[in-house]
Amino acid sequence: MTTPPAPALSVLDLVPVRTGQTSAQAVAASLAVAERADALGYRRYWFAEHHNMPAVASTTPPVLVAAAAARTRRIRVGSGGVMLPNHSPLVVAEQFAALEALAPGRIDLGIGRAPGSDPVITQLLRMSGTTSDVERFPSHVSDILGLVSREGATVRFSSGGAHRQAPEPYTVHATPAADGTPDVWLLGSSDYSAQLAASMGLPYVFANHFAGEGLERALEVYRGGFRASEATPEPRTFVTINAVAAPSAEEAEARALPQLRMMARLRMNKPLTALETVEEARSALTAEGDPAAESIMDAARARWLIGTGDDVKAQVAAFAARHGVDEVMISPVAGSFDGEAMDAAPGRLQTLELLAA
Repeated sequence: MTTPPAPALSVLDLVPVRTGQTSAQAVAASLAVAERADALGYRRYWFAEHHNMPAVASTTPPVLVAAAAARTRRIRVGSGGVMLPNHSPLVVAEQFAALEALAPGRIDLGIGRAPGSDPVITQLLRMSGTTSDVERFPSHVSDILGLVSREGATVRFSSGGAHRQAPEPYTVHATPAADGTPDVWLLGSSDYSAQLAASMGLPYVFANHFAGEGLERALEVYRGGFRASEATPEPRTFVTINAVAAPSAEEAEARALPQLRMMARLRMNKPLTALETVEEARSALTAEGDPAAESIMDAARARWLIGTGDDVKAQVAAFAARHGVDEVMISPVAGSFDGEAMDAAPGRLQTLELLAA
């Protein structure tokens, strides 16, 4: 039996925050993981955007990307993704143009249209008028593509007064003299972004680490409807997945438990907390005895890759072959045991090291 070739590996980081950990410690732990991923040869390292979640400190991807770029030498760093309806397209373009200037040739701008939080926080984020209109997402993507280009984008304004003149062109650049641009990716968990990415000739990533289903359909829609562009002459995509690798299958299952319980709370709309330690998760699971939560955890567990390094490596290769991609972005969801350093993430580091071995 032929073993599928090993795909390139990348990392998605939500900057998890566990019980007793400060935001500063969580960020320090994630930056250490980014440094290690760089040394291990991972292709890219992306930060997600989420808001007002006790267990997630990745609220501002551009800030985290800048910090990671300063701590790494080779790996591509970027957003997975910036939730564009929360922001002005010009601000996003300026941020990532500046990042491209800081780390030339190493910046990815992944863009999504989901809110990244609950309705109240979404309303606070979107107090910016028309830029918050989700229906304008395609035009805002086009705006960003133009703004970060060397040529810039052209807007037109009508002059006021009694003798209104024809609209006059006004050129806008995200940075004065770009000699490179970030790679722009569209992200999504439904057919919508797959269709949009295909029509615009952009690279596309399906949020498989979060979505329960729809990966095969989204990739089919993207590849089937793709229109070549100068920057992307052929469909370009990879897949994301949650993974935990450890020296033993028992340890891997234990380290997966806190994130599985967090996923169940999300799906059941229960109050969110900081990420439990392994010991806390075990104790709560026994005390609560909630069949509905356990059913959600079992369903999620079936889609995650959990086991020894060799087992998970084989599963990653098979997963990539099944979906016809040469890259897999790992979301290392390994939790921590009581007593492990607050400013480190040994379980996540261990996962990346075993998969790269």
